[in-house]
Amino acid sequence: MRRIAGALLLCLAGCGARPPAAITAPPPPEALAAAPDWRRLATPADRDRLRRWYEAWTQALAQARPVAAADLAAQGALFTIDAALDDPVPPAGAYRCRTFKLGRKGKAGTGFTAYGWFDCRITVAAGGAAQLVKLTGSQRQVGLLYRADPTRAAFLGTLMFGDESRAYGYGADATRDVAGWMERIGPRRWRLVMPYPAFESTLDVLELVPAE
Repeated sequence: MRRIAGALLLCLAGCGARPPAAITAPPPPEALAAAPDWRRLATPADRDRLRRWYEAWTQALAQARPVAAADLAAQGALFTIDAALDDPVPPAGAYRCRTFKLGRKGKAGTGFTAYGWFDCRITVAAGGAAQLVKLTGSQRQVGLLYRADPTRAAFLGTLMFGDESRAYGYGADATRDVAGWMERIGPRRWRLVMPYPAFESTLDVLELVPAE
C-alpha cells in the first residue's frame, strides 16, 4: 500500500515549473480503487497529525497572538478555526497561494510569519482525484486531495525545496511528508491547514485564491 501512495505522489512533480526527471507514471485505475480512503494511504504519523488538527490550531493561535494579533484579525476567516464551508476541493485551475506559519517549534520561529504570493495549480489526477502543486517558492507542496466529509478534504503530499525538480515519494522521508485539511472559507477562497509540520512552526496555513 505504501508503494501505491509513493507512486501517486511522486508522479505529481511533473506539474512543477521545471521539467522533472524520471517521474513515475500514474497508477492504474485498479490501484486507486484498492485504496480510495486517505486513511489507508497516510502514514501513522500523518494520521495522528490530522487527528490532532484542533489541538494544533489552538496551540498555534496562542503562540501567534502575542506577536501578531492584528495580522491574524485582518485575515478574517483564514485564521478562524471553525470557518469551513461545504465543497472543500478547489476547481481545477490556476491559483495564487501564500503561506502563513503560526506558532513555533522549540526555540525556532517567531510565532508568526507571512510569506508573499506564489503560484499554485489544481489539476485532475488519474482516477479523478484532485492534485495540488505549489509551482513557485523555496518550499513547494505537491500532493493529492481526498474528500473526507462535506467540509474537508485530506491532503497527502511531500515538500520540494529550492531548485529540486523531482518530489520524494510519499512516506520515504518523514521530514518531507505533508498532511493537511483543505477547506473552503469563502466564495473563492480556500485554505490548506497543515498541523505540526516538520520544521519551524506549530501550524502552516496555505491560502489559495483563483489567479486573475
